[in-house]
Amino acid sequence: MTLNASDLDWDESSGADPFFPLDRLDSSYEVPPLTVWGVALCVSGTVIATENAIVVTTILATPSFRAPVFLLLASLGLADLLAGVALILHFLFLFCIEPSDWSELLTSGLLVTSLIASLCSLMGVALDRYMSLSHALTYGSSESRYRAAILLLLIWLGACVIGAGPAMGWHCLGEPNSCSVARPLTRTYLSLLCGGFLVVVMVTLQLYAGICRVARRHAHAIATQRHFLSTNQSYASKHSSGRGFSRLILVLSVFVGCWMPFSLWGLLGDASSPPLYTYATLVPAAGSSLLNPILYSLRNKDIRKVLLQACCPHRCTHNAHIHYPADV
Repeated sequence: MTLNASDLDWDESSGADPFFPLDRLDSSYEVPPLTVWGVALCVSGTVIATENAIVVTTILATPSFRAPVFLLLASLGLADLLAGVALILHFLFLFCIEPSDWSELLTSGLLVTSLIASLCSLMGVALDRYMSLSHALTYGSSESRYRAAILLLLIWLGACVIGAGPAMGWHCLGEPNSCSVARPLTRTYLSLLCGGFLVVVMVTLQLYAGICRVARRHAHAIATQRHFLSTNQSYASKHSSGRGFSRLILVLSVFVGCWMPFSLWGLLGDASSPPLYTYATLVPAAGSSLLNPILYSLRNKDIRKVLLQACCPHRCTHNAHIHYPADV
């Protein structure tokens, strides 16, 4: 889960990790000069942290954003914010501060915690979408908010416990042969982690399949009453359904494309695997933290309205009505 760009010329067949060599922690280690990888690491972490901080602040500072979906979006933003902070810390430990065992374990644990919380929050958003369609009459009630709060508590408790694994001794710093493709995580630890990722991905896909089934039933119910609708209304309904399906395909494509490669590589690779492949699959997983605010939070009309009012208060008036959203 580490990145060191001081040496980009390596032999892939050697299996050595050019981004985090085993001898980097000796007393003669010198901080490497800043590289393009380092700049990309710092910039991406800063952008991720900034955009997610805006989302989290907007939701928490708006009293009307207390529906379950907004709680889940705040959790997603917080998880992705931590991922950005972890990337910034990793940059500092690589290019500004002499690294040590604890710094490696800190950044790895923080990344694991943030990725678990982010992925599980995405699953929670899918569950919320399903509940908002299948239980529309009770959606947004105090009981729904209570269940969402319990779900988020379990998500973050589990993420923190699992993320603390490396710091609690589940690492390979003293046993290089037990390392996985993402040092300092052991192969057993990463295999369990990636197996859990795949389970969450499959559950999320099942939830979206359930959403499609519920939406199809609703569309069928509307079709039975089509003779009560005008031609313009019928066209608008079809156009809206088409847009909703396109958005769903986009969300699912990004979700699977970001998480599936590293989940599979973590199960199949080992310490002797070429490190280039590890980072080629890890970058999309971290990149999901960059895309999540755009695909989920900023697509919500109410969040956009609050942000627009904050940026241009003289051009926008606040509307307290909240559109509880199956389309967040």
